[in-house]
Amino acid sequence: PQRLYEPKGPLVNSEYYTGWLDYWGEPHAGSSPAQVAQGLQDMLQLGANVNMYMFQGGTNFGYWSGADYKGRYKPVTTSYDYDAPLSEAGDPTEKLFAIRTVIGKFQPLPEGPMPPASPKFAYGPVPLRKQGAVLQLLDELCPGGPIRSRFPLTFEAVKQAHGFVLYRTRLPRDVWDPAPLSSPPDGVCDRAYVLLNGEYQGRLERDGQTTLNLMGQAGATLDLLVENMGRINFGVNTSDFKGLLRNLSLASAPLSDWLIYPLDVDSAVARGWPLPAPHAEGSRAGLGPALYTGAFQTPGIAWDTFVKFPGWSKGQLWINGFNLGRYWPARGPQQTLFVPGSLLSASAPNNITLLELEGAPPRPLVLFLDRPLLNQTVGPQAGAELPPP
Repeated sequence: PQRLYEPKGPLVNSEYYTGWLDYWGEPHAGSSPAQVAQGLQDMLQLGANVNMYMFQGGTNFGYWSGADYKGRYKPVTTSYDYDAPLSEAGDPTEKLFAIRTVIGKFQPLPEGPMPPASPKFAYGPVPLRKQGAVLQLLDELCPGGPIRSRFPLTFEAVKQAHGFVLYRTRLPRDVWDPAPLSSPPDGVCDRAYVLLNGEYQGRLERDGQTTLNLMGQAGATLDLLVENMGRINFGVNTSDFKGLLRNLSLASAPLSDWLIYPLDVDSAVARGWPLPAPHAEGSRAGLGPALYTGAFQTPGIAWDTFVKFPGWSKGQLWINGFNLGRYWPARGPQQTLFVPGSLLSASAPNNITLLELEGAPPRPLVLFLDRPLLNQTVGPQAGAELPPP
């Protein structure tokens, strides 16, 4: 096909796909080793130059998993394993050996054995304790205090690139019968966790639920913790503003007089806060955004591992102050986050900080495994299995 557009010059495939990226709520993408190897052989027989994308999978640590726009907003998972010849952890796969065999037909292969996979270790379960709800911890998470505005401001307007911003206002009147809290289309980017007087009410979501029924007294505090789920990084929709892009209304009446808290969770965690402490709230998990902590010691090693979130909903994880990325087992397909051994201490306790956004399990713990779980897909509602691709 290249010769149809370029009759002369070198034959080049600048992006030979070895797999594909994953979107939250869709099956784990993949391609067969035989198919990838055959395609490579066909191109090399033509004398073509080939660049593989990806040759090694990776990880979207922190908040760096972006998004596509394909008729709707499609955020990318934390894992960028890509079903690549070298896995997210850098380990050789069956696909790598199939590619190596093909290359061996065209040029000599290096002598000696292939490097083995790096060692992995299942450190097991680690119990966590609730440190407190996000609303109780605003002094630590937003030391500069809130910004006052008659109407909501975007993340960009308050100079917040990633993460979370809390929007606070008060009910302007008594609402004795359930009344809709409504967002215009694309008014919430990307997810808002709604609380009334500190009680979790539910969420509003881009390309999802845009109305939530509330009732309460005049002056009740209405909080929306808004999460940036990743910026659109391809195509014509890359001006992807975050936060409350337009005002919300309650029973069709616009809300006003907002306090806006840009949260800097990462700086707080990097300072060593909150320390795992026995005086924390303990196992009263409950609903709504809250921080949990724990610690574990390794048996004198610092090997790669994978952390699973049994019963957790959605959130962000830090180990020893490093932001490992978003977890969202309720939507899948990714169920574990990759933890490089270089982040762990073989001698000192390893501190875990977890920000859960929706609801923790009755027994809060995380589970360290020696292998990843990337293909357990559930649909937009927890527990609703997607049909096979």
